[in-house]
Amino acid sequence: MFIGALAFCAYSYVIVWVRPVTFDRRAIAFDAVLFTAFAVHHSVFARESVKRWLTHLVPDRLWRSVYVWIASALLILVCAAWQPVGGDMYSIHGWPALVHAAVQLGGLLTIAGAVRAIDALDLAGIRSHVTTDSLQISGPYRWVRHPLYLGWLLATFGAAHMTGDRLLFAGISAFYLIMAVPLEERSLGRSFGEQYSRYRQLVRWRIVPYVY
Repeated sequence: MFIGALAFCAYSYVIVWVRPVTFDRRAIAFDAVLFTAFAVHHSVFARESVKRWLTHLVPDRLWRSVYVWIASALLILVCAAWQPVGGDMYSIHGWPALVHAAVQLGGLLTIAGAVRAIDALDLAGIRSHVTTDSLQISGPYRWVRHPLYLGWLLATFGAAHMTGDRLLFAGISAFYLIMAVPLEERSLGRSFGEQYSRYRQLVRWRIVPYVY
């Protein structure tokens, strides 16, 4: 389900959202509300207080799997129900397009490096309760504290052909990622205490080096 959702999202971004469509500004509000449903689940239901509240419905050992399954279903829903915005923001050709391709490839490699540094099976909801006594600070985690988000921004904003749909999807997702960071860092601070405080001093930037 997790891989299927990512594959369908990639298909929508690469294939569907480049089809010529007349610009429709009314679709922007619908798509924003649609993505908000995914973002609210992805952020709010990851909080420890919400987990404790829902333990009477979902056994603790299955919580991660159920969480990832619902998030994957919602991402599929977002892409399937997405209303075409249309329009071309810009389209770059020639050697500058290779620069954009390199940016997107760098984003994908950053995501892959971050996933490799943590537990991919836990991320996919297959394995729960991975025990670790320390933070993962190797690989891309030495550059920024949230390299998965950095990779996502590079991959979604780096397109040489930027359509209205691609830009809206990238912009909305970036907004919610930035909003989620403080919540995630508070949870990490509670889990790792002083160790996470030292890590924040060591790696200053949250998502984008020298910017944020």
